[in-house]
Amino acid sequence: MEYENVIEMKHISKSFPGIKANDNISLTLRKGEIHALLGENGAGKSTLMSILFGMYKPDEGEIYVNGKKCEIKNPNDATRLGIGMVHQHFKLVECYTALQNIILGAEPTKFGFLRPKIVRQSLEDLCQKLNFHLNLDEKIEDMPVGQQQKVEILKMLYRNNDILIFDEPTAVLTPQEIDELMESMKKLAKEGKSILFISHKLREIMSVSDRVTVLQKGKCLGTLNTKDTNPDELSKLMVGRDVELVLKKEESKPKESILTVKNLNVYSNEKKKEVVHDVSFNVRAGEIVCIAGIEGNGQSDLIYALTGLERVKSGEIILHNVDAKEYIEKNELIKTKNNFSKYLDLIKTKIGLAFYTVSYWLNFLWFNVKKGFNFGLFFVKNLFNKNKKEFVYQEFPKFVPYNEVKNQPTVGDIHLERLSIRERSLRGISYIPEDRHKHGLVLDFNLRDNIVLNTYFSKDFQKFGFINNKMKAKYSEQIIEKYDVRSGKGIDTIVRSMSGGNQQKAIVGRELSKNCPLIVAVQPTRGLDVGAIEAIHHHILDARDAGNAVLLVSLELDEVMNLADRILVMFNGEIVGQFNPKETNANELGLYMSGAKRDNVDAIL
Repeated sequence: MEYENVIEMKHISKSFPGIKANDNISLTLRKGEIHALLGENGAGKSTLMSILFGMYKPDEGEIYVNGKKCEIKNPNDATRLGIGMVHQHFKLVECYTALQNIILGAEPTKFGFLRPKIVRQSLEDLCQKLNFHLNLDEKIEDMPVGQQQKVEILKMLYRNNDILIFDEPTAVLTPQEIDELMESMKKLAKEGKSILFISHKLREIMSVSDRVTVLQKGKCLGTLNTKDTNPDELSKLMVGRDVELVLKKEESKPKESILTVKNLNVYSNEKKKEVVHDVSFNVRAGEIVCIAGIEGNGQSDLIYALTGLERVKSGEIILHNVDAKEYIEKNELIKTKNNFSKYLDLIKTKIGLAFYTVSYWLNFLWFNVKKGFNFGLFFVKNLFNKNKKEFVYQEFPKFVPYNEVKNQPTVGDIHLERLSIRERSLRGISYIPEDRHKHGLVLDFNLRDNIVLNTYFSKDFQKFGFINNKMKAKYSEQIIEKYDVRSGKGIDTIVRSMSGGNQQKAIVGRELSKNCPLIVAVQPTRGLDVGAIEAIHHHILDARDAGNAVLLVSLELDEVMNLADRILVMFNGEIVGQFNPKETNANELGLYMSGAKRDNVDAIL
């Protein structure tokens, strides 16, 4: 007997310390349908799907698969029942290849020996069918996130699952890849697969789903036929209020340049090639400049070079109007060190570690305790650098003073090419990273420690070398309240246990609250619901209106058109076009993003 409903979840409840993630939720999935699950960040969507996949055990409720009551204790039970899941945060082994990850746990064998070649051709055929351009022999750690997403999907389809769960599958894909995935999902549904699809993107839900269930704060508000509803109704039902889907903003009033990039070239050691070619542009105070492009065309590498995650091969990165008194002092110190370079090198090789003490007291006599300590540390750092055969002095960036009036802040231009990540941050760069797990958070730290992750050493949070936990807690609670970061235990919540959207809001709140002259935001609304996206857009706009310069990188053309005052398009590591969003459209941008058109943009600065 064939049942109409392949999945029935009845009265499911699940609680965690301090929060009820699911409260008496019932859900059905029909054979061959695409059923969307919609809700705010932290509404309980991922928890409900994790229960269905055996990641969590429900406190109450029953699950029926093809009309039969089942107890799903772990993912292996779910796989045996034909249930597969693509997780929001990938479950991949980074040092393994794509092929090894796909077959992991279900390896093809012959006479007790692994035979991955047996399934290689079938996987290549599946890639061709789904239009996935994927190198099965490439390691996960070398893949961009969009490619990793495809590996997760193939891992699920390889196991011949008939019930497919997609948890935010488009959060890391380009617009073109999203369209391809939507078509692939429709093909799978026509073949008889049943799909549960979690998404915050109303356009995708309207285009691909048959029915949509809306969750709010752990409760089910109802299930609607997609053809009988619209984005405005769904957003209001999800958030509980009217949402401004198109941002209303005043005309920007850009002032002086905050960031200038000149003839920048970046070589990637990972990719073994030059990934950014002769890029020049500027970002002015009171302006949002957006870099658009298909993933893998150099945007990430450009941002890594600006923020210090990637070394610059050649070119200049200049941060203007910076309070740089410390750099004058360091330059004075360098001059003195260069006068004694040969003599000091000789002492270093003969005396070794004892040189730290000698250099410290020499500098104490010449300058002061602070400069002497820095001077000594300079040599100790190089002493243990085994990769350098010869002692090389670090050259600090040139400083161009704007104001030399005595007893007033010294403001000038700083060249960032050789500065460390922390030095760039302290000089005035806020950075919202593309990969929140890899570059944004320490997942096993609590929320309080993550919010002060790049400022804990400042005078506000420490005294005499001791951390002031009360100040950390007070500051973190202000960020949580302002940016609506939801968690079970507040500032004491371990970040790993939070939903992806709330992790993202914590990063955005941390970086925007620093009030830096330059804000570099890469996919700042990735994984956020429409209500949170609206709020983040307003926060970014407020930063612009307050005189900050914003460099935004986004794969969402709707976001680009909504926020940008000026759009730069990157293709193959070069800037191929500059646009006013009022004078262009998504179709024209798409032509430049794909390389079909390009302009002469030598005079962007």
